[in-house]
Amino acid sequence: MRNYLVILFLIMGVGASNGQGSKAYQFSLEEAISFALDSNYTAINSRRDIAKAIKLKWETTATGLPQLNANINYQNSLKQPVTLIPGEFTGGDPGTFVPVVFGVPQVASATATLEQLIFDGSYLVGLQAAKAFLDYSENADEKTLLEIRKGVINAYGSVLLSEELVAIFQKDKTTVERNLFETRKVYENGLAEEEDVEQLEITLLQIDTQLNRASRTLDIALQMFKVALGIDMNDSVNLTQNLDDLTRQNINLNFLNTNLNVEENVDYKIAFNLTEQRSLELKLEKSKALPTLNAFVNYATQANSDDFTFLETDQRWFQSSILGVSMNVPIFSSGLRGARTQQARIAVDQAKTVLEETIQNIRLEFETAKSNYQFTIENYENSKKNLSLAERIEQKNQVKFTEGIASSFDLRQAQAQLFNAQQEYFQSMLDVINAKTQLETVLNTPQLKN
Repeated sequence: MRNYLVILFLIMGVGASNGQGSKAYQFSLEEAISFALDSNYTAINSRRDIAKAIKLKWETTATGLPQLNANINYQNSLKQPVTLIPGEFTGGDPGTFVPVVFGVPQVASATATLEQLIFDGSYLVGLQAAKAFLDYSENADEKTLLEIRKGVINAYGSVLLSEELVAIFQKDKTTVERNLFETRKVYENGLAEEEDVEQLEITLLQIDTQLNRASRTLDIALQMFKVALGIDMNDSVNLTQNLDDLTRQNINLNFLNTNLNVEENVDYKIAFNLTEQRSLELKLEKSKALPTLNAFVNYATQANSDDFTFLETDQRWFQSSILGVSMNVPIFSSGLRGARTQQARIAVDQAKTVLEETIQNIRLEFETAKSNYQFTIENYENSKKNLSLAERIEQKNQVKFTEGIASSFDLRQAQAQLFNAQQEYFQSMLDVINAKTQLETVLNTPQLKN
């Protein structure tokens, strides 16, 4: 009994640890988007890029602020250098030399230096460049969030689409299995042909294949959705909205009348950041022809001794201090600065061309997204009508087949038409959602910038 209890406790402990290792989530679409914007792996690193840009801005600013450095030095001459002086200095004969050792073997010193940049053109440009880089990082983060939002919507819709397909294939399979069972009984009684049974068997095999593929696709879609949200693969997820509701929410013909503001598009913002950075690089090259001015003041103290007595109170220390200003004036560089300036000016022209190209691409992308959105709405409406027609045709053929008026081939054709119409209908719903999302991304209507 004691052994059984031990085993029982072990099993309970393993079960508890496994339960603690996984979590259960449920999301509406907006909840999933909000969660992903905070927890998605790419979003996390994008926020870190902004934090780095903020620190870089302060790093640039700090180079122009006072800099204080200290230096402590201790030297012990194990063998002091010997200097030869003329012998007559000490009363010796002319032409002779006397070896002399200057100073003491041990020296300690401490120096503090305060430096201050007074003027440097490149420093002023550097401050502007750091601010421009921060703006770029924030715009890149905005683009990242837009892409994450678009990816989450697509992943959410893909899961719902896969769930709908699995459900409809299971329903179709039940219907075909019932038809096959009834037809087989009729055939066994000699009232139907063997081909009728075989046609239904073919249909059942096709549905089984589609059902298996849809089930595997659902598993993959769930895994992709978890990755998009930044949650563990072992966690369970339940989606609280269905595909039909999302589709109706995303059908808005008035949205097609929205005007494009190019400057709100994130790609434009990033391209504009590029022109700013190239302009600042040009200013930087020009500033290198200006003089730089620096000031410094230092204070030093030094002690000398034959032995290590620097920590004793009676040790004598000698102070010194220097105040100075230095100016560096560029005069001649053999055309080096001019060549770099010309390169920077060409880079500015290139950036302006890229900006103009980006504007045209945004306008094209907007018109394409608007056209696709309108097409997906029309396709959805047509697919809904096609599905209704296919259902009526399949029902009529069911009745005709049961009464012996239609052949199994006719029924199989009607069922295949119905199965295709069902898939096209659900796919058209997802297409509407994704097309609306793409148009919103171009217009930057979500305004996800933190």
